[in-house]
Amino acid sequence: MANVNLKQIEKSYGKIQVIHGVDLDINSGEFIVFVGPSGCGKSTLLRMIAGLEDISAGTIAIDHEIVNDVVAAERGVAMVFQSYALYPHMTVFDNMAFGLRQAKTPKDEITSRVNEAAEILQITPYLDRLPKHLSGGQRQRVAIGRAIVRDPKVFLFDEPLSNLDAALRVQTRLEIAKLHEQLSATMIYVTHDQVEAMTLADKIVVLNSGIIEQVGSPVELYNNPINLFVAEFIGSPKMNILPASALKHNGPAGTTSLGIRPEHLTISTKAKAKVSGTIRYMEHLGEYILAYIQFGDGMELTAKLPQDDNITIGQDIHLNADDDKWHYFDADGLSLSKKSTS
Repeated sequence: MANVNLKQIEKSYGKIQVIHGVDLDINSGEFIVFVGPSGCGKSTLLRMIAGLEDISAGTIAIDHEIVNDVVAAERGVAMVFQSYALYPHMTVFDNMAFGLRQAKTPKDEITSRVNEAAEILQITPYLDRLPKHLSGGQRQRVAIGRAIVRDPKVFLFDEPLSNLDAALRVQTRLEIAKLHEQLSATMIYVTHDQVEAMTLADKIVVLNSGIIEQVGSPVELYNNPINLFVAEFIGSPKMNILPASALKHNGPAGTTSLGIRPEHLTISTKAKAKVSGTIRYMEHLGEYILAYIQFGDGMELTAKLPQDDNITIGQDIHLNADDDKWHYFDADGLSLSKKSTS
């Protein structure tokens, strides 16, 4: 386990700057997830920590040692990629042992480490198989096992579940969570999937155009987004953002936008409703419905409602939400205090 400290990290490709003065402290044993839209710099930042990308400015320290000029193989990190990157002609055992053999680790120790990692990941029965005889989920576990046997200070994951189907993503996500609990290791994980971020992370780092918008626990980011970008990015379906003029509110002075999450909207009477509109489309998702509602002058919002056969497309609907569930934002998109004004 090790701390990772990033100080004023910058990355440029020629005249194009893609990472802008990032500061971030990751504590030993934490599970940190980088999220953000495509092109926000999350994978680039991970690759700089790994030593696979040069740093244009700033410092990266791992276990209190600045590693800017340390080659990737000597940084004490192990990376799991989106592609499994397994050697097709090698057995599972040999794939996992390859790095240790290159490091001239004693044979008995290699066997011990590979068997221990295989036991943790429940792939012991597959040690003699070639990758082509494994499922996608099993191949990804082999890739993770290859990282475990190196006994790194820091595990780095670059969208490791992207190539798996939905059921395997859930299963492998749980395995990664258990692995973190078992190893108590420092892990940094890149994903565009909010569910992965919310369920795995001790802390989430939200990136946007090469800067950090907010760092915090999943609950903190969900309940107290610092700005409109984080408010809309964290949560699925995303938060509804409405102009303050669209409805009466008790928000702070300077409020220009209101936010409300779809799951916080409830069906109300017309007299008590904050929003009334017409259902234009619905998605039936088993235990709940996502209703897409048009109101006012062509505005739209999404409501997450209990499954109800009486809710139909074209129906008028009245919605409300508790006062403490509304979010208020100023003209710059920054969150305002939720304290009501008289």
